[in-house]
Amino acid sequence: MITLKSSIAVFRKDLASEFRRRYAISSIVLFVLTSVSVIIFSTKGETLTEAMAAAILWVVMFFGSMTGLSKSFISEEERGTALLLQIAAPASSVYFGKLLFNIVLDISLNILAAFLFFLFFGFEFIKNFTIFFLTLTLGSLALASASTVISAIIAKARSKNALFPVLSFPLVLPIILIGVETTLASFQNAEFSFVAGSFRLLFAYSGVMITASYMLFGFIWKE
Repeated sequence: MITLKSSIAVFRKDLASEFRRRYAISSIVLFVLTSVSVIIFSTKGETLTEAMAAAILWVVMFFGSMTGLSKSFISEEERGTALLLQIAAPASSVYFGKLLFNIVLDISLNILAAFLFFLFFGFEFIKNFTIFFLTLTLGSLALASASTVISAIIAKARSKNALFPVLSFPLVLPIILIGVETTLASFQNAEFSFVAGSFRLLFAYSGVMITASYMLFGFIWKE
């Protein structure tokens, strides 16, 4: 049974913990700055094409998201608070609280990553802000919906940091491909009708992943 109050409590706990430690925020900022710096030096004297910029942006956002979202359940195991959380809140409330936190975190981090990326390479790439914003929002929603349950699955594994991107990549590959396509469309000032089908796919992907994760989470969380 989903308890809204318990889900919000879990969300607020994770939010307060992140503001205290700033693990995800500092990690993604450092990762983006390092990635962008490497790109600047490696493409010195060359002009990025729209296709290259879209692909590089999504590579940065993907690995940045994996860095930031991987701690969703892993941090509970590392701090020894997982058992207390199991006692204090129903499994469904824990899942939706963590999911909400990951969605908010991923949207925020991807907006920050995009801002830093275009700060160095120029905001003139974006010609259709509506398509770009929807791509960022729906892409972040899809990434968060996939990564939340993966984080729960590997939380008790020994090689957590190595397993997370390995298990995530096959699941999020469709998101990356669609994201690159719609981002490129925003750079080329395409009509909304051109990407409407892709946006529906991203939304459907998130819905299927959240539904499946909700149904399986009770078994994952109690094991």
